[in-house]
Amino acid sequence: MTGTDNGREAYAAERAELARLLPPAPGTDLPPGRHEHHRERLMNLIDDDTARAGDRARERADRPDRSRLLRPSFLAPATALALAGALVLGYAAQNGGGPADTGDTRSVSQVLLRMSDAAGRSDALPIRDDQFLYTRGTGRDVDLTSGKAVIGPLEESESWFSQKPGPQKKLGLIRQGGHTLPINAELGDSEGTRPGLNRPTYRWLATLPTDPRQLLDYFDEITPKFEGEDRDQALFESIGGLVGHALLPPDTAAGLFEAVALIPGVTRTPDAVDALGRKGVGIARDDERSGVRTEWVFDPEDLSYLGWSSHLTRDTEYGKKGDFMGDSAVIETAVVDKAGVKPQS
Repeated sequence: MTGTDNGREAYAAERAELARLLPPAPGTDLPPGRHEHHRERLMNLIDDDTARAGDRARERADRPDRSRLLRPSFLAPATALALAGALVLGYAAQNGGGPADTGDTRSVSQVLLRMSDAAGRSDALPIRDDQFLYTRGTGRDVDLTSGKAVIGPLEESESWFSQKPGPQKKLGLIRQGGHTLPINAELGDSEGTRPGLNRPTYRWLATLPTDPRQLLDYFDEITPKFEGEDRDQALFESIGGLVGHALLPPDTAAGLFEAVALIPGVTRTPDAVDALGRKGVGIARDDERSGVRTEWVFDPEDLSYLGWSSHLTRDTEYGKKGDFMGDSAVIETAVVDKAGVKPQS
């Protein structure tokens, strides 16, 4: 057997082991079927990166160790951010307004309108094109690769997302477990990833319509479609990716909350809890296809975004009704001038 054959077998074995260990994309509000879609894209991206690394290694035979794969625990979060357009950490929504009524007398529409009003009155400053959105938070993943839900530990992460206009090949940085990795362009974006759902820059968000119905129609156009999915759930997830994971212009934030109120099946849960155990007002929707309920958690006093959590609403092949399916919590968000640099306290 040639050295090339040995190398291919070793790579195939390493890829198989990586696929077994790799958790679903963290922090996304996706049902298992869509997790697997992004998981496969992630594996393809790892293949592509590994092939390029192998080419470089053959050109530098004196330094072969540089082509080795990173451990999956560090690869998964960084790549999943680029693939799924979502963070484990979330984003602290603009503050404003007084305490929210968490009693049963207030409907979900009333709560969302209150959130819309608070967001619209925010005095949050915009991010310049040359700056970065910094986020620090924590969360837990659930690994379904064994056929059963296995809860991972809380892991703290930091991220820096670029606000540069136009297509970008380097979207920012993520730091986890003492390792800092680049967030690369979406797989297939050879010219770089443009601002949009998977790269929600402040400038792009400011161009969105602010009318709730127009917003919902626009999101229906730009949200990827998957066979057999609940379209209303897909819209809830797409908007959640912005409400929880981007710095929103006040008018855009106000419109998004009102747009969520137009989605059938959205409910209010007064006792929602984030990954740090902070209790708040929950905005939730059940995905009947996967049996998963996802809740966005908001501070009951100022309506700022705290994080998200999810659990099973019925018995499934990978767990029983009520089983935990992941969560996150925001610790800090800020605007910084340079990737990799923490905000000044």
